[in-house]
Amino acid sequence: MYDWENKDIWTNKRKWADHSNSKSLILTFDDGPSSVLIPILDILKRHEAKAMFFWQSRLLHKQRPWKRVVEEGHIIGGHSLRHRDLTRLSLEKQHHDIKSNKEHIENLTGQKMKYFRPPYGQFNEDTLSVLDKLDLIPFLWEVAGLDWEHKQDPEHIIHHVINYVEEGSVILLHELKQTVLILDELLTELKAEGYTFGLPPK
Repeated sequence: MYDWENKDIWTNKRKWADHSNSKSLILTFDDGPSSVLIPILDILKRHEAKAMFFWQSRLLHKQRPWKRVVEEGHIIGGHSLRHRDLTRLSLEKQHHDIKSNKEHIENLTGQKMKYFRPPYGQFNEDTLSVLDKLDLIPFLWEVAGLDWEHKQDPEHIIHHVINYVEEGSVILLHELKQTVLILDELLTELKAEGYTFGLPPK
């Protein structure tokens, strides 16, 4: 688990409790842009939900509908060059990885990248130093859908989220086929419990 208080990582639900007068959650999707980005965007649009997408440079193909992500009001953040554990890299290599990822996304979208999610949620003092120098905000999560573990039984993804979500929670999902299968039902259940889907400042 993460030492939220000491590391001051800006994802603690207490940070977001006053973000909205309603029961607001933050939906996040890692490991894109992928081949299932379009159906994810379709479902989000149907539910009038905004989300954050954390993308790897190696997957940044121009044919992915990144323009639609921006136009529909979602946030694109960084997720490294190719999903290596940053804590196994030197300070210099971490700087190269994160800076390159930031430049790739900004050059593609024409927008400043503000948020970065370290692969596997792993970071150290060097990571935080690099993010500070690059003016990036580290953004982790509190509730994991564990969708990468439930390819055969995607309904379990819903249970993982519903059982642990609270007002202000940041939810971790991935751009995976099994996530697409349950996303409509997940959002429907969360809305039935009074939750809405917000975003941090852009």
